[in-house]
Formats: sequence, structure tokens, C-alpha cells
Amino acid sequence: MDEAVTYDMAHRPLPVLWATLGHADAVHGLYYLLMHGVFRLWEGGVVALRLPSVVAMACAAAGIAAIGRRLVGPRCGLAAGVVFTLLPAVQRYTQEGRSYALVTALVVSATWALLRACTHPRFATWVEYGMLTSLAILLHEFAVLALAAHGVTLLVAHVPRAVARTWGAVAACSVVLAAPLMLLSMRQAQQVAWIEVSFAGGVGGFALLAVLGLVCAMLLTRFGMSGHRMRPAALDLPSLSLPLLLVPPALLLLASTVKPLYVDRYVLYAQAGLALLTGSALEVLWEALRRRRGIVLVTVVAAALAVEVPAASHLRSPASRADDVTAISRVLQQAGRPGDGILFVPGSRRVWALQRTPRSLGLNDLSVASAPHTSRTLYGTEVPPEVLRQRMLHTSRIVVLREPGRESAESTEVERVKQRLLKRWFTQCSSRVLRTARIEVLARKGKC
Repeated sequence: MDEAVTYDMAHRPLPVLWATLGHADAVHGLYYLLMHGVFRLWEGGVVALRLPSVVAMACAAAGIAAIGRRLVGPRCGLAAGVVFTLLPAVQRYTQEGRSYALVTALVVSATWALLRACTHPRFATWVEYGMLTSLAILLHEFAVLALAAHGVTLLVAHVPRAVARTWGAVAACSVVLAAPLMLLSMRQAQQVAWIEVSFAGGVGGFALLAVLGLVCAMLLTRFGMSGHRMRPAALDLPSLSLPLLLVPPALLLLASTVKPLYVDRYVLYAQAGLALLTGSALEVLWEALRRRRGIVLVTVVAAALAVEVPAASHLRSPASRADDVTAISRVLQQAGRPGDGILFVPGSRRVWALQRTPRSLGLNDLSVASAPHTSRTLYGTEVPPEVLRQRMLHTSRIVVLREPGRESAESTEVERVKQRLLKRWFTQCSSRVLRTARIEVLARKGKC
């Protein structure tokens, strides 16, 4: 679904796109402008949609390898880069046309710049750091939490005061630059009303990664004190990686106690901290068991393949997607007849039909007042309840495309009218579930 929005927004004329961002999705505005430029240069369909994410994650992996090499050594850098590419969350968003991969690459680059600035403070390096963090925040505002992680790193590493003061000034400039975007997106907070933070999906997942990261850090610290040699630098790997892994998700979860905001992809860049810690732990184990290198290598490779191959295969299949708009369009074409009505419940699910509109399938959108492009909105605008009532009662068969999980979160008077009229005047003829989507055909008596 998110990729369908990216594709649609990137293909809108710039005046329409700019006007839309004033009403919705401003948080992704810079990314949509970037993708607009990509499609102007090359109308490459899904490949063009996803290629920037692939390139960005490759750059992020290279940056993580560089950080690991600088702080520990070549083997650590190689291991951290490889681990990063194998993480399921990284693989998923490497092949998705959204901004999260680009944000991750920018945060990793900014972390590399911070490391260089702390080792050899230079004006140009601090300018580079400021530009990278500003771009990351403008691509997605929750990248500002990476600044908090960097602040914790400098605090626990006891860097010189001059370095800390310079970092504070640069970070403040980045936040001020992105402040207008943050204020605008706060006015569009209804777009994240669907978020619900569960223990299993949110807190539990974060706790598992946190424990794994802490275990790796403890292993590194213990073996480091017993002879493991680290390369001299102003920062060490645990003080750089642990805050990056823990601080952004923890702050977002803390904010979610007031308003649910935590979604793991919003802080995807935290996975870089996990990769660095895991790579360093593998380096320590390699040194500790160097007399049995062959056995260790075979065991590690076999375990990685056993875990990775099934997960990677699943992530590269359509079944890994929460929504498959192509499959939805195919089922709509099979279920509907020319002249049937169609209802999206709630209306935001019109996003599933952005690539192939109801009209192209011979279906009449009963609740639409103005299409997304015309109304400068993401999903279009809906007619008043009385107009919807007249349209529905003059239609004998209706295809309903709904997402039950969003219905209560996006309840309006128009949505309640849809539900009441369907329940009172129509009988369900068929129903089919496609992951989060449910496609129903309802008709007046004798019209199934």
C-alpha cells in the first residue's frame, strides 16, 4: 500500500504534489520530490521505484563496514556489513519504495562523520555531519532521534568539551532547519491514528533486540579488557553502537505512552547499531576460538544459512507484503460486473486502487466526491451522507473493499452510513480475504 502511495505521489505534477503535501504526508514530501525526479528521468516501473532503496542500503552496509573497520578492525567491519545485509528488517525495506532505506544510509553516514569529527575535529567534517543529519530529518522527521543517540554517545564517551559544544551547535542547526516540516506534520497527525503499539509487535521486539545488543556489548567489553586490541579513537564501538540501537526506539516507545507512534520502520536505522555490535562480537569469538577456526567458521555459516535462507526467500515473495495491490485489483476484476458500485471502507482504502482505478474496471465509486489528484489529497474526498445514501439505494450490487483493522480508527459519519445501509438493505453474496484486505460482494435480494 505504501509503495502505491509513493508511485501515485511521484507521478503527480509538481503543483499538484506540492498542494497535496500541504494537506497530507508532508513527512515524506522530500522523498516524493526525489522519486518524482527519478521517474522523470526513467519511467522504470517497480524497478525505478525500488532501486533508490537498494542503492541506499548498499551504501549503508559499506558505511557500517567502514565504522567497524575503524573502531575494531577489518574482520569486524566485514562481519558487521554482512550482518546488516542479513537482518530481516533491512532486507524488507531494501526492496520497498519508501524513504526508510535512504534515511538509514544518511544516519549511518552521519555516524561515520561524527566518528571522524571526534577523532580529528575539523570545520568541514562538522558541516558534513550537519548536512547529513538535516537531510535525514527532512526525509523522515523521526531521524531526529538519531541526534539523541549521538548525544548519548558523546556523553558516555567523555569527549572534550569543545567537541561536545560543537556537536550541540550543529545538532541544533539541523533541528531548526527541519522545524517547519515537523510543525506541518504535527497538523497532519490524523494520518497516524491507525498506529497501535502492542507488546508482541512493539515492546517485545525492541526488548529482544536490546538484550541481544547488550549481550554483544558485554562480550566485547569482557574480552577487550582481557587482551582484545581496539584501534585508538575518541569513541569506542559499544559507546557508538548501543545508543544508536537503544535510544531512538526507546524514545519513540516513550512518546507512544502519550500518543501511539512506534512503528519499527520509523527507526530502521537503529539496526545499524545491532549490526556493529554483532560484528564486533563475532570478531571477539573468532579471536577467542582462533585455534578452532575451521569448526567455528563452518558452524557460523551453517547457522546463518539455516536462519537466513527461509527468511530471505519469504521476504522476496509477494506473501511478505502486508498488501498486494496487484492481487486486489485482480480479485476486484473477478468479483465485480460492469455497472456495479464499489465502496472503500474506510475511504482511505481507496489507496489500494490508485494504480488501477474503479472506473477502469467498470465499477462506480459510490462515495467519492473528488478523485485524489483533483482534490490534492492522498485518497480523494467523500460525498456527504445524504448523497451517499441516494447512490447506494439506487445500486443493486456493491463490491466492498475493506480493512477491518482500520474501520474503528477512521470512523466518521460517512463510514457509519456505509455500514448501516449495507447491513439493512444488502445481503452478502461472497467474501474473500487477501491479508489485511477483505473483498465482499453484497446485493439486494435476488441480485447476487
